[in-house]
Amino acid sequence: MKRTLYIISVLIAVLSVIATSFGLFYSDGGEAYTFINQYGDAVTIFGNGLYKHDSLFMAPIFKGTDCAILFIGVPALIIALLLDYRRNSTSTELFLTAILALFAYYSTSIAFGVTYNFLHLIYIGLFGLSFFGLIIGISQIQINTKITLSRKGINTFLIISGIALFVAWLPDILVSLANGRSLALIEVYTTEITYVLDMGLISPLCFVCIYLLNKEKRMGYILLAIMLTVGIFVGLMVIIQTLFQIHFGVALPIEALITKVAIFTVLAIAALYFEVKLFKAIKQSANP
Repeated sequence: MKRTLYIISVLIAVLSVIATSFGLFYSDGGEAYTFINQYGDAVTIFGNGLYKHDSLFMAPIFKGTDCAILFIGVPALIIALLLDYRRNSTSTELFLTAILALFAYYSTSIAFGVTYNFLHLIYIGLFGLSFFGLIIGISQIQINTKITLSRKGINTFLIISGIALFVAWLPDILVSLANGRSLALIEVYTTEITYVLDMGLISPLCFVCIYLLNKEKRMGYILLAIMLTVGIFVGLMVIIQTLFQIHFGVALPIEALITKVAIFTVLAIAALYFEVKLFKAIKQSANP
């Protein structure tokens, strides 16, 4: 299974480099244009490169994600793979699995969130490989010793994170329901995949993780590593996405910067703090 996991990780890295490089650097010389969407709203389309059929608001976000994955995510995956290959310890297995969870989140976002383009088969490959890799990674981790880890701070962090995801996204949905129309930024899309993943999956997992940690379950520590790693990366990614939006002239309301960018940045800093404590505790438990 280890060999299979390593092969999957390498393939994920290769496909990610292809997908993100086209997203960042490919240009066909097109220009932005405006059209009326199915909801009767005027939407500005990016008009150039891989995301030529995506909106002017979302295309810079996708490019920011590409930048984060190419220059942070892929190197992190390669480092995690090499560490596990050389050391093969619980901490390296956990780190690699957490990075694979990040790619599962990323691949789901692009496979279901980006308007159809010529990299669709690459997206499908990334999606399948990431989820199979995550399953294999989780199945191989054995935590046979007691991990001494202060729970109060971590539980508080997980509770705040679970609630923050609703604070960030739920108001948009409630406003649309109150107005009897679709989301304000639905634009050319049929749904908002980030809302689905964050409120439907990530937020509940925060509370599941608390329960499993309190029961001293192996899966609790695995979920904690995943939640913390994804949280760190999302914080970095949101900052990069925002910079790309500013570069392409997207106007961002101050309330969006506070409720979204600021919240995720603060949570990323806290996640980094607790991730360091988690891996220290794992190493100490392995070498009492």
